[in-house]
Amino acid sequence: MNYFEIDTPALLIDREIMMDNLRSMQNYANEYNVHLRPHTKTHKMPTLAKLQEELGAVGITVAKVGEAEVMAKNGLKNIFIANEIVGKSKVERIRKLAETIDISFGIDNPYQVNQIEEVFEGAEKKAQVLVEIEVGEQRSGIIEESDFRALLEAVKACKNVEFRGVFSHDGHSYKAENIDECKELYLESVNRTLHFAKIAEEMGLKPKVVSIGSTPPFMLNFEIPNGVTEIRPGTYIFMDSSQSNVIGTYDRCAATVLTTVISKPTKERVITDVGAKGITAQTRSIGHTATKGLGRIKEFDDVYVHGVFDEHAIIYNESFSKQVYIGDKVQIIPNHICPVCNLYEKAYLISEGEVVQEIAIDCRAKLQ
Repeated sequence: MNYFEIDTPALLIDREIMMDNLRSMQNYANEYNVHLRPHTKTHKMPTLAKLQEELGAVGITVAKVGEAEVMAKNGLKNIFIANEIVGKSKVERIRKLAETIDISFGIDNPYQVNQIEEVFEGAEKKAQVLVEIEVGEQRSGIIEESDFRALLEAVKACKNVEFRGVFSHDGHSYKAENIDECKELYLESVNRTLHFAKIAEEMGLKPKVVSIGSTPPFMLNFEIPNGVTEIRPGTYIFMDSSQSNVIGTYDRCAATVLTTVISKPTKERVITDVGAKGITAQTRSIGHTATKGLGRIKEFDDVYVHGVFDEHAIIYNESFSKQVYIGDKVQIIPNHICPVCNLYEKAYLISEGEVVQEIAIDCRAKLQ
């Protein structure tokens, strides 16, 4: 079936572009002798997670326990949950997973340690935890050295919790104005992560894992300093409009949303059949990932989605309107592909214009 026969809206994946993205990142990790542990929150598809491992990834990263459960059910055996886990019910689910797979997860507070110690009492394997280091993103993670030392002392006092390492996410590098600033933020983040890894070693808890992650620095082929053991990019598999702005080309965008022109009310207004429920209303407004509009029309230069309702995309472009007709289909490159994948039940893998596989998005809506 030609992809233009697919009913819309639909999520498409260009196989050749995706495979090139996957191989390039694996080669990059191999060059610096670090493990690649891709963040699968981007695609949420066990089929693609297995492909990433087949190409050399040491394991996968997820964001939620529910994602870990689905990935494990589908044969993934080495999973890191790059998030703080709070709540006995979630920790109990992790304990259950630990009976059959290698699973680790994030902490940044003694409260979590005490809860994990209680839930893992009597378990065959200790809970494997990594401490998140806040490196400038202004999200979760340890900020003060004193808090880090206190947290490690709490882990030391436990018999059911094992310190595995540290991890960080330099998401603020998305807001860099240019490549030079991105590199500066990246190196500051990595050095801060390595600093805390050194503190842990001095306390007798040498990290087995020093994990860093975000796509822009790796797409720009920044050097990975000694001491880092693994990287966790996610978006690289598909890319999107914001990431494309970092590297200066849309040629690496593997994922698009196919949509149909359903109305042309004026000479410049074009309406298609996908809205916020299919492409989101996300934008990036700062730095080198800044985007125009709410998505870029792939087949046309400088044509963007002006706005969205729940089920409608609104495009204002008279030249574009003259070139398309009711019933025509176009592809939108989303601004941020990760939440877009979460909106679809399946994706269509495309090769040379033909549908070669339908892939279930089994981890969609696994938010708990």
